[in-house]
Amino acid sequence: MVRRATLGFLLFASAFANQPSKPAIHLDRDGEKWAARTLRKLTLEEKVGQLLMVWARVQFLNVASPDYLKLQDTLMRYHVGSFGVSVPFDGPFLLRNQPYEAAALTNQLQHESNLPLLFAADFERGLSMRLYGATVFPHAMAFGAAGKKEYAESFGLITGLESRAIGIHWNFFPDADVNSNPANPIINTRSFGEDPQQVGELLTAYITGAHAAGMMTTAKHFPGHGDTGTDSHLGVAQVNGDRARLDAVELAPFRAAIAAGVDSVMVAHVTVPALEPDPNRVATTSPGIVSGLLKQQLGFSGIVVTDALDMGALTRLYATDPGRPCVDALKAGSDLLLIPADIDACYQSVLAAVRKGEIPVAQIDASVLKMLRAKAALGLHKSRFVDPAALPYIIAKPENVAVGQHVADDALTLVRDNQQVLPLAATAKDPGTAAPRLPYQTVEHPASRLLLVIITDDVRLDWGRELDRQVRLRDPGARVMYVDARFAAAVSDDLLRSAGEAEKIAVAVYAVPSAGRAVPVGGSLKSTVGLGDATGPLLATLLERAAAKTIVVAMGNPYLAGDFPAVQNYLCTFSNATVSEVSAARALFGEIPIHGRLPVTIPNIAQRGAGLDRPAAGSGGHTHGHR
Repeated sequence: MVRRATLGFLLFASAFANQPSKPAIHLDRDGEKWAARTLRKLTLEEKVGQLLMVWARVQFLNVASPDYLKLQDTLMRYHVGSFGVSVPFDGPFLLRNQPYEAAALTNQLQHESNLPLLFAADFERGLSMRLYGATVFPHAMAFGAAGKKEYAESFGLITGLESRAIGIHWNFFPDADVNSNPANPIINTRSFGEDPQQVGELLTAYITGAHAAGMMTTAKHFPGHGDTGTDSHLGVAQVNGDRARLDAVELAPFRAAIAAGVDSVMVAHVTVPALEPDPNRVATTSPGIVSGLLKQQLGFSGIVVTDALDMGALTRLYATDPGRPCVDALKAGSDLLLIPADIDACYQSVLAAVRKGEIPVAQIDASVLKMLRAKAALGLHKSRFVDPAALPYIIAKPENVAVGQHVADDALTLVRDNQQVLPLAATAKDPGTAAPRLPYQTVEHPASRLLLVIITDDVRLDWGRELDRQVRLRDPGARVMYVDARFAAAVSDDLLRSAGEAEKIAVAVYAVPSAGRAVPVGGSLKSTVGLGDATGPLLATLLERAAAKTIVVAMGNPYLAGDFPAVQNYLCTFSNATVSEVSAARALFGEIPIHGRLPVTIPNIAQRGAGLDRPAAGSGGHTHGHR
C-alpha cells in the first residue's frame, strides 16, 4: 500500500510520466536574432500594436461571420500582437466551450497574422475555468490548505501542458496576493493564503511546473491586492499600511516570484498611499510603483502587464479621456496594455504621445523587443500552430485528473465539529456509484431524514449540481433545496419546516470571488463575497433553530463562519470547483479522512493553521483536535 505521506510525490511524478515532448521557454541565439531583426522592420504603428492585447472569445466562428470579421479587422487595423483568450458570457454565466474550439480559434488567428501571436488566458484553476473537458483544479486557497508544494508544481505543469496544446502560451497566474483582509471581495480564495512565506513557496512551485511545460507565468496583482475591501472591477481599492508592512507582507511573494524567474508581473488598479501620494493615480499609472519599485528596487526585468484596462477602477478615473490610461500606463513603465476599454482611443493616443515625444521611441522599442523575445523563446517564430489531433492525448489524462481530485480531498478543513453530525449515513448499497437505468425511468426511493440546502448566487448556475448528484448517489432519498436571494423569502417557511423534520442538515454555501459580484446588503448593492440580506438571515435562522444537527460547508469563502458564530459544525473546501464538490460529499459521508489546515485566520472563529483531524469512517484511526 502506498503511504499517504508519499502520495503527493507520486502524483507529481505521474504528471510528468508519458507526456509528449515538452516545449521549453528558452531564447537561443537564433531567437535573439529573429526578435532584433523583426523589430527593425516594424513601423511605429506596428510597434504600438505589439503592445496591445484584446479579447478573443472561444466559440465556433465561420470566417465570414460578423463576429469573426470584427475580430479579424481589429487584428489587422491595430496590428494586435497578442490576444487574451476567454469565452462569451451572459451576466454571471460563462458560456464555456471545448478545447477543440479553442485550438481552432488560435490556429485561425495565427493564420491571419503577419507576425506570430501570443495567446494568454486567465487559467487560475486550469483550463476548466473556461473550457469543458479539461483537468479540474480547485481554487488557489485549497492548495494552501493542502500545504504541499508538489501539488502546486503539478498544477503548473498540467495547466501548462494543456494550455500549450490548444495554442495558449501565457497564464495570468499565480496569484501573489496575501489575503490578509477577511472582507476582501475579489481576492479571497484566489490567494494561496495569508502567510507571505507560504504564498511565496507555492507560487514558486507553480512557476517551476509551468516552465517545465513551456508556459509563461504572471505574478499578480502588484504591489498586492490582498488587504483591500473593494472589487477593483467596480471601483478603486486602496492598499493601506506603511512601507515596512508592505515589504514584510505584500511584496514578499513578488520577490519570491521574481527570484523564481516569473515571466511577467501584472500591476493592479489600486491606490497605495505609502508608495504613491496622488489619490488619483493608481499603481498601474504610477512611475514610482512600476518603474521605481518593481523595476529598480525589486530588479524585475521581465514583461510588465497592466490589469485589464476596461475595469471600473480605471475607467471612472479616465471617463472623459478613454485613451489616456494607455499612455499613462506606458509612461509608468508597463510593457503590455491589457484589454483597453476603447482600443481605437488607446491606439491613437499612444501613437500621438510617441509622435510628440511624450513617450520615447526607445521605450516603445524596448517593450516591443520584450514581446518579440517572448514569442521567440516560446518557439513561435518557427512554429505557431497546434495540432488538434493531439488534444485527446494531452487534455484531461486520467492521472492528471486524479491530481486535481487529490488536491481537493487534502484541502478539506474541519474547523468546528460537535461530533453529532459527521459522518452522514449512506443508504445506497454501493455509495458513490449509480446503477444504470433507462432514460426517463422514474425510481422511487425511501424518504431520507437528510436535508441538503444549497445556497448560491443564482439557482440557474451549475453551482451545487455535482454536490447534489454526489449526495443522492449515497442517500437517494435525501431532500435537496436550492436557495438564492430571489427565492429565499418564498422558500423560507418550507425550508425551515423541512429542517425541523430532518435528522441531519448539510448547508452548502457557494460564495466565491468573481468580477463585479455584488449582493444586497443594508438596502444597497455591495461588492462582497459574503451572503446578502435575503440568504444571510435565512441561514442565521436555520442555525438558531437547528445548529446542533447542521453542518455548514463553505464551498468557497472560508470567512463565512465569522458572520454566523452559532455554527457548531463547519467544513471548508475553499472552492466551488466540481472536484471540491466531490471531496465534500466524500468527507460528509466519512469516505476520506479530513486533515486540512486553515491557510487564513477566520476572525473570532479560528486561527491560521487550525483544523480538526478526522479519519475515514471505519478506518480505525484516532481523532485529534486542533494543532
